[in-house]
Amino acid sequence: MTAMPADAGLRLILGSGSPRRLELLRQIGVTPHAVRPPDVNEDVAKGEQPRDYVRRIVADKVAAVVADTDEVVLCADTTVALGRRIMGKPADADEARAFLSLLSGRRHRVITGVGVKRGDRVWAKEVTTTVSMKRLTDSEVDWYLATGDWQGKAGAYAIQGPAGVFIPWINGSFTGVVGLPLTETAGLLQAAGYPMLKEAR
Repeated sequence: MTAMPADAGLRLILGSGSPRRLELLRQIGVTPHAVRPPDVNEDVAKGEQPRDYVRRIVADKVAAVVADTDEVVLCADTTVALGRRIMGKPADADEARAFLSLLSGRRHRVITGVGVKRGDRVWAKEVTTTVSMKRLTDSEVDWYLATGDWQGKAGAYAIQGPAGVFIPWINGSFTGVVGLPLTETAGLLQAAGYPMLKEAR
């Protein structure tokens, strides 16, 4: 991965409307200049593998964000995969219940792709974390669905929310499961020449 020279005049554009990603960036002292969520079709193509799906969606998001020459664009996408099955954001509580029933008592993968664009160059990476979910009782599922925290979450849960009580073990990046793997994201931003340390005061 060839890095570009750091440029203190670069402005960061977050191509995501996720408040979780914004908060994760703030944890490392980075505040985007602007937030521009792209509008892309996130439907899964027939026979598409989870990692390929995430890679494609990130590429589509990065391409959809219009940026000036002094702007660096950061986009990401997170999906939950049970085997080859891709579990995106549930449409309603019934689908959320179905997702949780499938994940209950099993291990699954959370794949987060990150893409950074500066000019006509793009740097990208996918990070996979294995997550174990305890076997859930009907009352636990009912309780979690009543919190509403499943809405807008891939796989119908967020590890940093109430569902954290269901997750006894992970192998990989915790921040990747939340939605933005910070180690890899920082590396991609640095490769694009975005000065990571300028905001960390």
